[in-house]
Formats: sequence, structure tokens, C-alpha cells
Amino acid sequence: PAGYYVGMCFAASEKRLYSPGQAPEAWQLFLLLAVTLPTISWTLIYYWSRDRWARHPLARTLALYALPQSGWQAVASSVNTEFRRIDKFATGAPGARVIVTDTWVMKVTTYRVHVAQQQDVHLTVTESQQHDLSPDSNLPVQLLTIRVASTIPAVEAFDIRLNSTEYGELCEKLRAPIRSAAHVVIPPEPGRPVPGDLCLSVEVNPAYSVPSSQ
Repeated sequence: PAGYYVGMCFAASEKRLYSPGQAPEAWQLFLLLAVTLPTISWTLIYYWSRDRWARHPLARTLALYALPQSGWQAVASSVNTEFRRIDKFATGAPGARVIVTDTWVMKVTTYRVHVAQQQDVHLTVTESQQHDLSPDSNLPVQLLTIRVASTIPAVEAFDIRLNSTEYGELCEKLRAPIRSAAHVVIPPEPGRPVPGDLCLSVEVNPAYSVPSSQ
């Protein structure tokens, strides 16, 4: 924005932008934002980078799980090691990715990373949404919202969403059971067919006629 303002000083010299005190009010406001926002951003980045990034929000969260003789870097190394394994559970869109490893439950969004340790969390299915059609198939899809709340007060709770067909795989990766709110219907165990989906699959399949010779 500041570079754009400087360019407009030459492109629109009649507006006298080179003298902010004589420029139109709209351009004065634009210049103020062009200077203030980068200043705040760089100040925040500088603050986070102090003490080897120990003041960053993610580093502070990881530090809650660090042993007394170690720091948040050791926890980050553990998370990275488990993340590289192929047996992790991963689902969700790129802007709201859900990843569950042997020790950690993570939600990676565009601007934030939520992290919680499995042994310290309570998981509760808080919402279930039924959609008539799935983008990937012509069958109905059920989306579950699961609340991940840590027993550590400083760790902020967060929600994860996934397809009900992935619920069984998630349960296999988790150590703690998932509770359900009273108004939410939990899908059946993995491998057990859902009656509604089974009936719909039967209806869409063509009938098979046995030849008279048999």
C-alpha cells in the first residue's frame, strides 16, 4: 500500500499527495493505514521472534507439554516426527485439516494451528449434519462436529469436522473414547452397514434376473 501511494504521488500530481497535509481526506486515511498496518505487523513479528520464537502462540501452546528440563522445541520435534509417519489419521480440506497421531490431535487452518495431547483431552460429538448428496458420490453424507477440550486450562478448545464414514478410523487412532451429546446420533461401528445407506444402495442397483436354464 505504501508503494502504491508513492506511485500515485507521480501519477496523480494534481491531488498533491506528496504533501499529506494537503491531500484529500480519503488519501490521508489510506496513507495512515498503509503505514500503521505494516508497523503493527512487524512489531508483532519482532515480539514473537524474541527468545527464539518462544513468545509465538503455537510455541506457547507446545511449551505447556514440555518437560521441566526441555523446551517447546523438543515438543515440536516430537510432533514433527509423528507427523511424518504414514499411520497417522488425516482428513479435511486444506484450510481445515485434521490430523491425529499416536500422541497428538491437531487442526491446521489457514492462519492457526491447534494442538492438544491425546491423554489430556475430552472429545465430544456436539453436532451431526445430514446432507442429501455428497460432492464425491450420489449418496447421503453425515458430517460430525467433535469438540476437543483439553484438561489443561491454558489450551484453547477447538472443533474438528469429519465425515461419519471416517468416524470409525478416528476412534481406532484415539486413546480416549468419544462422548456424544444427547441429541446427536453416533454412526455404527466400522464394518457395520448403515441401514439407510444399505437400502439406498439396493434401490439404485439394477435387478438381476436368473436365467430359466438354472
